[in-house]
Amino acid sequence: MCRRQLIFIVLFFFLYGGSLRATEKPAVVSRSEAQVQPPDSNSSMSFLDAFIYGIVEGVTEFLPISSTGHLVVVSEFLSNNENNNEEAINAYLIVIQAGAILAVTLLYRKEIWSMILGLLGLDPRGKRLAFNVLVAFLPAAILGPILDNKIEEFLFGLLPIAIALFLGAILMYWVEKRKKAKDYGMNSEQGRTLDDLTLIQSLGIGFLQCFAMWPGTSRSMMTIVGGYLVGLQRKKAAEFSFLLGLVTLSAAAGYKVLTKWEVMEANLSIGPILFGCLVAGVSAALSVFWLVGYLSRRGLGVFVWYRILLSILLFAFYFNSQS
Repeated sequence: MCRRQLIFIVLFFFLYGGSLRATEKPAVVSRSEAQVQPPDSNSSMSFLDAFIYGIVEGVTEFLPISSTGHLVVVSEFLSNNENNNEEAINAYLIVIQAGAILAVTLLYRKEIWSMILGLLGLDPRGKRLAFNVLVAFLPAAILGPILDNKIEEFLFGLLPIAIALFLGAILMYWVEKRKKAKDYGMNSEQGRTLDDLTLIQSLGIGFLQCFAMWPGTSRSMMTIVGGYLVGLQRKKAAEFSFLLGLVTLSAAAGYKVLTKWEVMEANLSIGPILFGCLVAGVSAALSVFWLVGYLSRRGLGVFVWYRILLSILLFAFYFNSQS
C-alpha cells in the first residue's frame, strides 16, 4: 500500500462523511407538535460520543490491545445507567466495527478479489487462502451466537476486562520471546507466508480467536499470536489477522444489526451511529497501515507493556470505586 493510496482512502472517507452531513436537513417542529409528541429517546449518544467511539474503535481494532475492551471502558464514562441505553450501546460497540471492515476491504482489496476469484475456481492461490480464512472463522461462527448473551451479561465490565488485558500481556510476552528465539539470525522476509498455511493451522488460529470473545483479550492479539505459533512471518501473521477479521467482524456486526437493531433505533440516533462508523473507518485504515510496518521492525513488546499498565489502572479504578 503506497502513501498515495492511503491518502486517497482518507480523503474518500472524509468527503463521503461531509456529503452525508451536507444532505441532512434540520427538522422544523412547532411548539404544539413538540408538546404532543413524546420526548425523543434517540438522544443518548451525541456526535461527540460517536466520534470518541469511532476513534477508539478504529485505532484499537487491529492493534493487539482489544478494541471491545477499550470501547466498554469508554462507554462506562460516556453512557448513562439506563438498562435499554446500556443494551443499545453494547450492541453499537459491535456494529461500529463496520467502519473497520470497510477500511480492511479497501486496503486489502487485491487479496479479497483473489479470494473471490478463487472461490469461483479462477485463482488457485486465492482459493487456498479463502478456504484457510473460512476454516479459521468456523469456531467463532459456531460459538459466537451460543455465548453472545452470556458474554454481554458477565464479561462487559471493568474487572473482567482488566483481567483479560493482564493475562493477554503475559501470553504475548511469552510468544514474542519464543518468536525472537526461533527467528534469531533471520530477516523479516524469512519464514512462512500465507501460501504455506494449512487448513489445520488455520483451524488452530480460529480456535484461539474464540478466546477474544472475552472483552479485553483482543481478537487481533489472539490471531497474530496464532500466526506466530504456526511460524508465519510477523507481517503475514498480521495480514491473516486482518483478513480473518474481515469475515469475523462482518458476521458479528451483521448479527447485532439483526438481533439488536430495534433497541439501537429506539435509543440511538441514526446520524451518530453512521458517523461513528465513518470515523472508525478512517482511523482503522491509518492503524492497519502503521501496524504492519511496526510489527516487522519491533514485534509485540510495546503492546505487552501497554496492556499491563492499562490493566493496573483499571484494577485500581475498579477497586477504588468499590470502596
